[in-house]
Amino acid sequence: MSGAEGSYYVPEETRQPALLAVGLAATLFGFALSLHGNSAGSMIMMAGGAVAAVTIWMWMAHVIRESEAGLNSAQMDRTYRIGMGWFIFSEVMFFAAFFGALFYVRVLVLPWLAGEGNNAMTHQLLWPLFEGLWSPTWIPSTEGFVAATGTVGAWGVPAINTALLLTSGATLTWAHWGLFKKSRVQLITGLALTVALGCVFMVLQVQEYGHAMEHLSLTFNSGIYGSLFYLMTGFHGAHVTLGVLMLTVILVRSIMGHFTPEHHFAFEGVAWYWHFVDVVWLILFVFIYWV
Repeated sequence: MSGAEGSYYVPEETRQPALLAVGLAATLFGFALSLHGNSAGSMIMMAGGAVAAVTIWMWMAHVIRESEAGLNSAQMDRTYRIGMGWFIFSEVMFFAAFFGALFYVRVLVLPWLAGEGNNAMTHQLLWPLFEGLWSPTWIPSTEGFVAATGTVGAWGVPAINTALLLTSGATLTWAHWGLFKKSRVQLITGLALTVALGCVFMVLQVQEYGHAMEHLSLTFNSGIYGSLFYLMTGFHGAHVTLGVLMLTVILVRSIMGHFTPEHHFAFEGVAWYWHFVDVVWLILFVFIYWV
């Protein structure tokens, strides 16, 4: 069908979804082999990742060509918005699982083990020396566990990263206003600043991890605090990395003049994602670093 108003464009058949599924499956299979010490695991994981990356590149390039050819109708635009909305909702549920684990441990398990309320007997039987601290620096002499010598404070790198992400949300919104005003300078400058701020965030987070491991002995084996710290901040960092990659693509497309005030959902969808990443970080900052 044509891309005219009120019609729906049906794309031609493609093998890209199947290729992406194969690439992702190989990546996960190789990762699982690597965890079990299989020497072939890393090669399979890298090969699968390469197949997935090339397939995504080709797929997105095809979608961009369709958009630039004027094949996307109003109905297609609505499906893109619905799809992006569901994708972000799935990401919300993804992080909700981790926050659920965090609140379960801090609100229910820690008081229970510490003997608060009517749990004095439980405290004496299970762990008499347990103090009920969220970020304990003492762990029983159990093989494989190493106590951290301290916790990651909120008012160092985490506070700087919070300021960076909040500023990046402002620069992205400023770029969006530039698009509506047909100001290419404002659009491109705002996007470039947003990408730069995201890159600085990632560099600082890597440095923070290095400091935590070297000077605080904080690892995945440092009890529940270490496990949740790296899981939650690490997955958020992966989302920041993905967001920076998407924003870079949008920046290149903006330089090429792909977007207009009437047709720019790719920009808008990535903006939704980036603001979602900002909000998740604010919650992480409060409950992982601050309180």
